[in-house]
Amino acid sequence: MSDTLRNEHGVIATSRRIFSWDELDGVRWDDEGLEAQIISGEHMHLIRAVYEPGSTYEMHSHPHEQFSLLLSGRLLLTVGDETREIGPGDGWYAPCDVAHGGEVLGGEPAVFIDVYSPATTWILGELATARPVSAAGCAPNES
Repeated sequence: MSDTLRNEHGVIATSRRIFSWDELDGVRWDDEGLEAQIISGEHMHLIRAVYEPGSTYEMHSHPHEQFSLLLSGRLLLTVGDETREIGPGDGWYAPCDVAHGGEVLGGEPAVFIDVYSPATTWILGELATARPVSAAGCAPNES
């Protein structure tokens, strides 16, 4: 396709300029209680993650920087050597190779948005380990 933009890392950037999460397919890790959707640009990834109540956002690190914003739910979050409880509207920054993760608190799913830079195939490989779900099968937007 002539209008397909593939960046220097091999990631195909979206041609969408306006989108709804309801239009994007996603993936699910049943054993982790996690659903995710991704849309990639030329230089960054945007991910919507939904963790079920009682699940764990496993401690991990990666070679790319990440900004995240919690939309709903509560997390006991750790980034590096800082730990605190956060709620809707709170966010975090995980520099390259800094461990981060936490626990979902309460009875509501934790829904957050991640921005990863640069857009490389490492996150696409992680998402490939999950079960694909159609846009209709992903958790609904909290309206």
